[in-house]
Amino acid sequence: MNAAIGLSLIILFALGVPIAISILLASIIGIEFFSRLPLLMVPQRMFVGIDNFPLMAIPFFILAGNLMAAGGISRRLVDLAKSIVGGLQGGLAMTCVLTCMMFAAVSGSSVATTFAIGSILIPAMVKHDYPKPLAASIQASSAELGVLIPPSIPLILYGVSTDTSIGRLFIAGIGPGLLIGGALLLFLFLFCKIRGYGLRDREDRSDFLSAFKRAWAALLMPVVVIGGIYGGVFTPTEASAVAVVYALIVGGLIYRELPFKDLWPILKQSVISTATVMLIISAAALFSFLISRSGLPSDVAAWVTQVFDNPVSFLLAVNVMLLVIGMFVETSAAILVLAPIFTPIAIQYGIDPVHFGLIIVVNLALGMFTPPLGVNLFAACAVAKLSIDQLIPWLLRFVLVVLACLIAITYLPWISLGLVDLLY
Repeated sequence: MNAAIGLSLIILFALGVPIAISILLASIIGIEFFSRLPLLMVPQRMFVGIDNFPLMAIPFFILAGNLMAAGGISRRLVDLAKSIVGGLQGGLAMTCVLTCMMFAAVSGSSVATTFAIGSILIPAMVKHDYPKPLAASIQASSAELGVLIPPSIPLILYGVSTDTSIGRLFIAGIGPGLLIGGALLLFLFLFCKIRGYGLRDREDRSDFLSAFKRAWAALLMPVVVIGGIYGGVFTPTEASAVAVVYALIVGGLIYRELPFKDLWPILKQSVISTATVMLIISAAALFSFLISRSGLPSDVAAWVTQVFDNPVSFLLAVNVMLLVIGMFVETSAAILVLAPIFTPIAIQYGIDPVHFGLIIVVNLALGMFTPPLGVNLFAACAVAKLSIDQLIPWLLRFVLVVLACLIAITYLPWISLGLVDLLY
């Protein structure tokens, strides 16, 4: 059955069938033609896959991110970031990275970050004589921070699929997020110095105090969410609902840029995004059930432990595999299918599941801005009105920077676990 499901999946991917539908159809083919299971198993296992309380956080964080993006948050965060680094040569490019880091702590979504920040900063960088493909590449690579710095939807999915503490995963995501953000800032500072970009970036720069006064309410959201979780006030799932209420208060009452008439389009977009994610989750739950029932995870575990006799080689193999998969498979589906298979093997090698979760998410985040299926890449191209092939020559530099960070995150566990150990 495994071979039939795998072959069906490859054919459906090659035909351009959407990820969720491909996984669902491949599973149905396996059940109908290569097993004795009834087709009633399809809706049953799909429902069981989404009947999980922590998954409630996903629609709430999606809604909170959309409310914050529409409520004037992104523009204020851009002004604040520009007041910090805008005085340097290349400061506008660095503003993009810094703003994405701050917005990541609000939205939890890399695509939302790309549209909210890119619509402001890509035209601004082009106006300041940055090549448009470079501006779009900076935005696409910076937006991946949206899935690392908490709250993070991929980290929630990893936690649910492997029964790992979502609270610990959120804290563990801070270190890798800061590392990748810092590496991108350093690279852009040196790159702009060498190439001569960003000589006029000091123009239209606000002073820090006035920019901070305008953005303080937005910056307080991650403090409320993360502080509430670790203060024992609410769980990560409940924190997502708190984030929605906070976003409504900030956008509607404090900034007054979120009129009541705009709520319906925001709710509609949030429902569509949630339905997309939940369909992938339910289809992947059915797929994972069939794979587990066939005994494939134990077979893979036995093969891996025979071939790779130490954690160093195992992690190297996992990284290579995930980098390739991340280029072709949507992040949520990849996590839900692969994490339950490889996390138990990683634990056998003595690798902390929280650390391993960050390795998986960083790998797949890299796939978000690499062709052919990088979602951030498509979003940045849509904002900049460019084709993907125009970005590829510029993207390679950013891929190498993040790849270097991935190696450090993989083999230096304290980057992910330092804060976790300190708090727990």
